[in-house]
Amino acid sequence: MIEYISGQIIELNPAHVVIDINGIGYFIHISVNTYSALNGKNQTMLYIHEIIREDAHLLYGFHNSDERELFRNLISVSGVGANTGILFLSSLPADEIKVAIISGDVNCLKSVKGVGLKTAQRIIVELKDKLSKEPISSNIFSTPDNSTRDEALSALVTLGFVKKGAEKVVDKIMKNNPDFSVEQIIKEALKQM
Repeated sequence: MIEYISGQIIELNPAHVVIDINGIGYFIHISVNTYSALNGKNQTMLYIHEIIREDAHLLYGFHNSDERELFRNLISVSGVGANTGILFLSSLPADEIKVAIISGDVNCLKSVKGVGLKTAQRIIVELKDKLSKEPISSNIFSTPDNSTRDEALSALVTLGFVKKGAEKVVDKIMKNNPDFSVEQIIKEALKQM
């Protein structure tokens, strides 16, 4: 198995990257999150997951090992293939996917294109215990330098609101009332949701 590939970026787009290593170009499928991390760079190192089939030898690259591990967990679920795994990682940050699985947020998982109710439920059932044992980044709830926003979002998500909807409401409230406390933001958000 290939653990990682390090080399010069020859071609980069949101779905794949071509990396040159000693004159050999490797075509590697990537997520949009990895694309964002690579954008503007000439050199990179990607963690690799390879799938060898009868008709193809496919490489999937990830900017960090946590993203690759989540991809491996997702594709271990029956009915979730590599393309769906990449769609998950392109649609949502890895930590947000973990939180959705651990908290049983079916709607968040269903928001990914091509994922229906049964697949979302199967992912939760098969991965909830496994992922709840792993550490989750402390910056799940968006921008690291805005603790008031983070605390308000965390509280709303804990109350059962979907993070995407809560983010929009909190951002709107904070734009109109930048000096609001966490409690005031939450109270106002509850009125609007």
